Amino acid sequence: MRFSSQLNVKQEGNKRLVFGNIRKKWLVLQPEEFVRQLLLHFFIGDMRYNRNRITVERGVTVNSESRRTDILIFDADMRPFLLVECKAPKIPLTTDVFRQAANYNGPIKVPYLMISNGRESYVAEIDYAAKDYRFLTAVPEWL
Repeated sequence: MRFSSQLNVKQEGNKRLVFGNIRKKWLVLQPEEFVRQLLLHFFIGDMRYNRNRITVERGVTVNSESRRTDILIFDADMRPFLLVECKAPKIPLTTDVFRQAANYNGPIKVPYLMISNGRESYVAEIDYAAKDYRFLTAVPEWL
C-alpha cells in the first residue's frame, strides 16, 4: 500500500499503534484504522485537502442512534464535502457497505460519498434533487 511507509507505527507491549495525524494521538492499529490512516495521507498529501477541514470518527445521529463517521471532510466554507466509510482490507465493498455510508450521510448531505477497503475504493456524486447518484473515476478536487 502506497503510504504505508509514511505511517508512524510503534509496538507497545502486545499492541501495534499508529499515530493519527488528525487526532494527534496513538491509536491501536486495527485493519480499518490502517485503511483510514492511509486514506488520510492520500487526502492531505496527494489531493492537497486541508487537514484542518478533516474530522475522524465524528458523531452523527442516524434514526435516533448514535453513529460515527470514519472520515468527514469539509470544504473551504466548512460545508460537509466528502464522507468516507472505511473497511478492513479483507472486507468486500458490497452494496450493503455503500448503503451504510449512505445512511450515515442522511443527516449530513455531502455532495460526495466514498467507500474504501484500502485495496479498492468507490466514490459517488450524490444528486439530491433527482434522488440518484453516479460513480466517479477519481476523488473530487477539494473546494
